[in-house]
Amino acid sequence: MFATLKMLFVYTALGPLSGIIGIPFTLLTGNIDPLYRVAMWIANAGVRAAGIRVDIRGFENVPKGRACIFMCNHVSNLDPPVVLPLLPGRCSVMLKKELMSIPILGRAMRMGQFVPVERGGKREAAQASVIAAGSALDSGLNMLVFPEGTRSKNGRLSTFKKGPFFLAMQTMAPIVPVAIAGTEKMMRKGSAAIMPGVAQVQLLPVIDPKDFGNREDLLRAVYAAIADALPEEMKPLD
Repeated sequence: MFATLKMLFVYTALGPLSGIIGIPFTLLTGNIDPLYRVAMWIANAGVRAAGIRVDIRGFENVPKGRACIFMCNHVSNLDPPVVLPLLPGRCSVMLKKELMSIPILGRAMRMGQFVPVERGGKREAAQASVIAAGSALDSGLNMLVFPEGTRSKNGRLSTFKKGPFFLAMQTMAPIVPVAIAGTEKMMRKGSAAIMPGVAQVQLLPVIDPKDFGNREDLLRAVYAAIADALPEEMKPLD
């Protein structure tokens, strides 16, 4: 529990302050890059304060000069703060709509072109999310997506939603599959307690949507790539 308190201290001490200063600065200058860099530094600082080390590999697989979609398995609430600060370039994120209502943080995320997703929402809401994500990619941002849509209940890779693959086929943005392991033991679903440890993050070889005739085949290829990279106890049973 001490690790949880240390992470919360970093986020509550530095997060609001950075927003109070950074949001007006961004509105005045029109440049969100400084606020994004500070936010990513704070996110990473909270992870390190909790005693979490990250072993990330595969940067050579990230395409240069092209906006890409990072697709990552999802096993813990720690996944976004572990993965996002270490990704190259500036990233947007597809995340649940409720997070956008958090004071200061929600405003900063909207300014950063983060994309809200309404769980179990109507088709129109899903289409709006895809359009917003496409606009972020068109503007040169990378995109981080957790295609399972929610955290795995047992740590094993679960089924993927189709929306992110509709986005990929529409934009033809290259996909970098990401396999994360270890965070499922550090912060389990339904618990706020954090255990220090090592998170293993692998950026896998690019999968290009132009090589696939439909989104179902693309989905299967990304799913197989992530499943193959995960340890045995995290692979899907079927």
